[in-house]
Amino acid sequence: MAKGRYHHGDLRAALLDAAEELVRERGADGWSLREASARVGVSPSAAYHHFASRDALVRALSERILSRLGDRLADACERAAGESADPSVRERVADPGASGRAAGEDADPDARDRAADPHRRLIALGHGYLRWAVEDPAVARLVFGAGATGPDSRVSPHPHDVLTAELDRLADLGALPAASRPGAEFVVWAPIHGLAVLLIDGLIRVEDARAFDLQAERVIRATLNGLCHEPAPAEGWPAVHTTHTDRRRSHLGQEGEQVGPGAGDLLRQAE
Repeated sequence: MAKGRYHHGDLRAALLDAAEELVRERGADGWSLREASARVGVSPSAAYHHFASRDALVRALSERILSRLGDRLADACERAAGESADPSVRERVADPGASGRAAGEDADPDARDRAADPHRRLIALGHGYLRWAVEDPAVARLVFGAGATGPDSRVSPHPHDVLTAELDRLADLGALPAASRPGAEFVVWAPIHGLAVLLIDGLIRVEDARAFDLQAERVIRATLNGLCHEPAPAEGWPAVHTTHTDRRRSHLGQEGEQVGPGAGDLLRQAE
């Protein structure tokens, strides 16, 4: 970014842009707030009006990146099923031929194929996550790091919430057993995230885009198959939490909302 490129009033955004460029060039730790300021063409003291420290800038950048990723994943899910404006999607998924029979005509073959596979949206989410990580590995490593966001961070839509919504949808459709729903976010996230790390670290390689997509789909389908056939322990599944789920639970508590048993178990720390 050339010096002096920002206009009055958007210095914060310009600093975030500069920091993102530096992350791509040097990694998460190879730059300073002073360098980000210089790249924008302002003094460090001007930058401090928006960010008290480099850590504050990194945290704000991580929040922005996660919000973008959340949008990307949500869009991928909608594109995969073509459901963004169709209120009858659940009926079509449950009975792909119902709408066609009601109208006395055959349903569109492509729409029927999408509806017949309730996992397609979640597979698209996994593809989106993996492609994002592989296309932008330095930025992905930044937000993969512990402490990238904090208790006061605001990320919307958060990728975790997109995944949660898709798993809730599968459970509502009967494509995921109710007994397997608590904590399923982390069961699904673990192999997708693990594959992403293996790919960006070069520990595994795939030949082409087709092989990439097939490997991603295999991991997701195998995970969902395991969830659908797992025997639940008598005491229930152990809880797992993250900074985001803790933050969400705190927010719900402040608003006086009741957290359901499944969510409550999920958001408590397992010890």
